[in-house]
Amino acid sequence: MLMNGRLLIAICGAKSAARCSQMLGRPGSSLPGKVALALYPGTLRQLAARAERGVILVTGTNGKTTTNNMLARILREAGQRVVCNREGANLVTGVTTAFVREADLRGRLRFDYAVLEVDEAAFPGVAAQVNPRAVVVTNFFRDQLDRYGELDTTIALIREALKRLPRVRLVLNADDPLVAQFGLLGLRTVHYGLAPHARVVEGGHHTREARFCPQCGTTLQYSFYHYSQLGLFRCAGCGFRRPEPEVEALQARYQGEGVSCVIRRGDEEYVLEMQTQGFYNLYNALAAYTAGTLLGVDPVRVIGSLETYEPAVGRLERFRYRDKPVFLNLVKNPAGFNEGLNLLPANPGTKDVFIAVNDNVADGRDISWLWDVDFEMLETVQERVPRFVCSGLRAEDMGVRLKYAGVDPKRIVVQPNLKTAVATTLEGPGEAAYFFATYTALWPVERILRPRLTPEGRMDHAHRGTSIS
Repeated sequence: MLMNGRLLIAICGAKSAARCSQMLGRPGSSLPGKVALALYPGTLRQLAARAERGVILVTGTNGKTTTNNMLARILREAGQRVVCNREGANLVTGVTTAFVREADLRGRLRFDYAVLEVDEAAFPGVAAQVNPRAVVVTNFFRDQLDRYGELDTTIALIREALKRLPRVRLVLNADDPLVAQFGLLGLRTVHYGLAPHARVVEGGHHTREARFCPQCGTTLQYSFYHYSQLGLFRCAGCGFRRPEPEVEALQARYQGEGVSCVIRRGDEEYVLEMQTQGFYNLYNALAAYTAGTLLGVDPVRVIGSLETYEPAVGRLERFRYRDKPVFLNLVKNPAGFNEGLNLLPANPGTKDVFIAVNDNVADGRDISWLWDVDFEMLETVQERVPRFVCSGLRAEDMGVRLKYAGVDPKRIVVQPNLKTAVATTLEGPGEAAYFFATYTALWPVERILRPRLTPEGRMDHAHRGTSIS
């Protein structure tokens, strides 16, 4: 059978699988790709080769989905045709699904860019098949050690994969030494980073992934941290240090229920105000801004796209229940959870907190990582949190963790049933509600929430895309 014939069969089979998934009420973000690759292993390679301007890969531990979707939005609003795995299905099957979804039954597919989020462990295999034009790396944190192994192993695999891509452009987080080390590979690189701001800390007991220099093993010295190991670092042993970022966010601060900064690149400066909480979302926006301008999109257009960006499911998605703001956020490792918890003291008023922890395969069977999360910080803010609702398969474990963190047991409600737990949280006395859920709890919680809620309206900004240089 001719190769093109096999590709057509693979696409038809994948689309049939997608229709079956839809009939069963499932997302179908990976099954079509799995079917296509089973019918023809060359499906991904052949479809990715049709990109007229190139393939962009986004990888790292936290922020992949948000950064990827921000960049796809930037390119689409600039008039480009984009293939994107928006739902966050980031293994080779999900990446393949993104392509076959856009192809017709005759195998025809025309697009300018493919913007693809890729799981760290899957990166070497995907990169070898799609030959990316650019790679964006967000950060590296410990994540599901029972699935991925030690962090050093994952980073080494990505490093070796990048070495086999001599023409690739790298967009790297200058503040993470585990990411910044890739800038020493001799590839064309652009760095982005965050300048000092009111929230920087000189010390603390948050989890630090990069205590030692990735080049020589000497203990790294930090002038300050943004969070976890992200900050201003240097090695007294070999001289490895935070590279000077070409794109930097100045004057970062919370503004209402969002965050703002001034983005500087060279002599140009632009105000960015996002109606999305969390300083980590500034990092995501910086990565997308850097990649977008690298691909030739006008900075003013990029700023406009970022300011109207709406998060994907569970990426600090914002809703309203009656007069109460409601936030839904995926949590999967200590660094990400810590940043989610930091939203509680950053915003005024009382709030009820929902935490759903599962230990299915996709979540990671080992939940010991919960003891590396800084739940102890809740002791100082619990007067503004009337109720902590613990749910999911490991609801009891979560309740115990909060008790050991110093949370008043009278404020802790353990309710394994998700539906009951969601209702309990929404009807709580708090002026806002924050929902945190691990992978396999996220979609069930979202399905329970959505019929009760309305999407939060977005604010217009008179200054949008205004240069202040």
